[in-house]
Order: sequence, then structure tokens, then C-alpha cells
Amino acid sequence: GISGAFHYGLQVSIINSPAEYVQSFIRETWLRRYGSSPSAEMITLMWSFIVSIYSIGGLLGSSSAGYLSVRFGRKKAMLFANIPALLGAALMGLSRLCGSFETIIAGRLFSGVCGGLAQNIHIMYAGECAPRKLRGLIAITASTSIAAGKFLGFALGLREVLGVEALWPILLAANALPALVQLLTLPFFPDSPRYLLIDKKDKEGCI
Repeated sequence: GISGAFHYGLQVSIINSPAEYVQSFIRETWLRRYGSSPSAEMITLMWSFIVSIYSIGGLLGSSSAGYLSVRFGRKKAMLFANIPALLGAALMGLSRLCGSFETIIAGRLFSGVCGGLAQNIHIMYAGECAPRKLRGLIAITASTSIAAGKFLGFALGLREVLGVEALWPILLAANALPALVQLLTLPFFPDSPRYLLIDKKDKEGCI
């Protein structure tokens, strides 16, 4: 769940801490581009769009989870979900360097695609791989991962860690680390027995 439910919990909580700094960045960028300071309503609109665009990405990711998990398998689909996660982290991390708040919006959209896709496949993959006696316990790892992600997001947002003006792009790009960890570890996991038997007709691999 490190790049599925955990990623979702992290992104939901991590955006709260740098709100003041991101809004200041929007104001400075707007002033530099157009030579006039944006209204308070415009800044609020842009900030609201940055926050809410994650849900739109999540909707896109969730809508494609079923197709990708059948077409490529649960494990490969989970690995594929790390691509938008890393792309989103790069866009948000480089936003100040590029002088563009639009990259934050795009980064949040890609992060949402990862969250929606991987969170759904996480539950499916874990449930199908778990022994019958442990299936309920394994299924709730999704909720546990969300809680862990929220906790880490709030912890990283503290002023003693990354919650300062100089480090807010790094804070927004923090989801790159769990994506990289999953890319390095998930290839060693088995594929779903249900997928191997029903979708691939590989009875021996399923057993």
C-alpha cells in the first residue's frame, strides 16, 4: 500500500501546511507575469483548484483501475501507477524553479491519478493474494496505510521538518520517495493468483 492508500493519505494531509507559502508564490508569480497583483478572490480560486484537482485525478485513476488491473495484472498496474506519482512529484518540486504555479496544479492532477488507481488496485491485489484466514486482516491494510500517510504528511509539514518557506517544494514532492521504494520492491512480489487463473489461464502459476 505504500504507493496506493499511503500515497492518498500523504497527499491529503501534506497540502495543508504550505498553504500560506503557495498562495504567496501564486501572488508573486502573477505580479511578475502581468505587472499587477491578483485579487484575493483569484488567489483563493487558484488555491482551491490546486487542492481539489487531486480529486479529479483520483476519479480518472479510479475509472481506469479495473481495465488496467485486468489488462496488465494487479502487480504491473501498481507499478504503472508510480509513473504519474513520480511525474507529479517532479512537477510540484520544480514549480518554484520554473516560476509556474500551473505546474503545481498539473502535479496534483497526476498525483491524484496515482492515488485513485493504486488505492483501488491495492485492495484488490491484497485481498486476492491473502490466505483465507488472513483476508480480513490484510484488507484493512488499506485503511492503515491511509492513516500512516496522513500522519507522515502532518509530521513532514511541521516547521521543524519541511514546513518552512524555503522547503515547501520539497514537501510537495515528498511522494516521490514511496513511489521509488515501491518500484524497487514490488517486482519481487508474486502476481495475484486470481489474475493468473482467470485472466491468464495459468493454472500452474496460480497454484
